[in-house]
Amino acid sequence: MKRNLLLAAAFVAAGLIGVSSYAQVRSLPPGGGNQKSAVVQYMGNVSWVKIVYNSPDVDGREGKIWGQLVPYGKANLGFGASSADNPSPWRAGANENTTIEFSHDVVVQGKELKAGKYGLFVEPQENGPWSIIFSNESNAWGSFFYVPEDEALVVEAEAEDGEFREDLTFEFESRKVNETTAVLRWENKRLPFKIEVKNANDVVLAAVQSELKNSAGFNSNSWSQAANWASNAGYHDLALTWAENAVSLPFIGQKNFNTLSTKATVLRNAEKTDESIAVMDEAIELPGVSPFQIHGYGRQLIAAGQKEKALEIFKKNHKMNDGVWPTNYGLARGYSAMGDFKNALKYLKIAQTKVPENDTVNPPIIEQNIAKLEKGEDIN
Repeated sequence: MKRNLLLAAAFVAAGLIGVSSYAQVRSLPPGGGNQKSAVVQYMGNVSWVKIVYNSPDVDGREGKIWGQLVPYGKANLGFGASSADNPSPWRAGANENTTIEFSHDVVVQGKELKAGKYGLFVEPQENGPWSIIFSNESNAWGSFFYVPEDEALVVEAEAEDGEFREDLTFEFESRKVNETTAVLRWENKRLPFKIEVKNANDVVLAAVQSELKNSAGFNSNSWSQAANWASNAGYHDLALTWAENAVSLPFIGQKNFNTLSTKATVLRNAEKTDESIAVMDEAIELPGVSPFQIHGYGRQLIAAGQKEKALEIFKKNHKMNDGVWPTNYGLARGYSAMGDFKNALKYLKIAQTKVPENDTVNPPIIEQNIAKLEKGEDIN
C-alpha cells in the first residue's frame, strides 16, 4: 500500500497526470478532458497509416501550452527512465504514449521506416524545426520510459502557426494515392509531416496478384482492370498477359469491345502500335458495338497523336451507323485534328441539328466549339 501511494505521488510530482489517472480501470471516462482518439488514412486501397492518441484540451490555458505545459526541448520528468541525463520528449498527447502504425514500409520526411507500430514522440523547439521521434517502444505510459536506444527514426519538421484548435488533433491533408501529410494540431500550432509509401507500385502489385488468385480472378473485368493498372504502372509484360487473360482465359475470358480495348491500350502503352490498331480494328467490327464506343476510340487516337487513323475511324463510324449525331461530332473532331476547320465546322453544325431533345449537356458545348472553329481553333 505504501509503495502504491509513493508511486501515485511520483506521477503527481511529474505534473502530467493526476491521482485519478493512476487507476487502471480503462473503461471509465477519461479525466481532464483527455479523450481517446484514433485516425486512419489510406494511401490507395492497400497501404494505410493509423495514429492512436489521447487528446487533451486547452481549457483556459491559452498562451501557456507551448514552452510551459509542453516544454521546449526534452524535460526531466523525475520518474521512470527520465532523468537529468536522459530527459524525455513530449508524448504528443496525454496519458499513454501516442502510437503510429504503418501497414507497409514508408518514407517519412524523406527517411525510410519499416512497417509496424511505433511510439510517437515530439521534441518542440521555440525556434527552428521540431523533432519527431518514432520509438520501437509503443506500449509505455507517456514518455516516462523513453530511452534513445529505442528510437527507430528521428526526423525534423517545421511547426507552423495555425488556426486555434481547442482539442489536440491528428489529421491528414494532401491525401494522394501514394502519400499523405499527417498534421498534429493544438492551440495555435500545427506540425505537418509527409508520409510516402515505399515502392508503392510493388505494394499494389502484390495485393492485386493475390486478389486475382481468389474470386476476382474468375471475372474478365477484373483481369481488364488489373491489366490497365499494370500497364500504367510500367509492368508491360504482365499487363499484356492479364489483358490476354481477360479476352481468352478458358471459361473466364470474354472477347468484347471492352476487353479488346484494354488489350489495345496495353499494346499501345508498350509501344506496339500496329498490334494495338489491329486489335481495335477487330473490336469495332464486333456485334453490338455502339457509335459512342467507336467515337471514344477515335478520341483516344487523337490524344495519342494518331490523327490520320482517328479520322479514318470517325469516317467508318459515320458510315457504319448511318450518320447518327455522335458520328458527325466525331467527324468534326477528326477534321479539326487534321487542321481542316471548314469540314469540321460543317459536320459539327450537322451534329447540332441531330442532338436528342432531352440532351442538356452537349448543346452548349457544341456552341462553344462552333465558335472556336469559326476562329480557326482546334476543338480537341
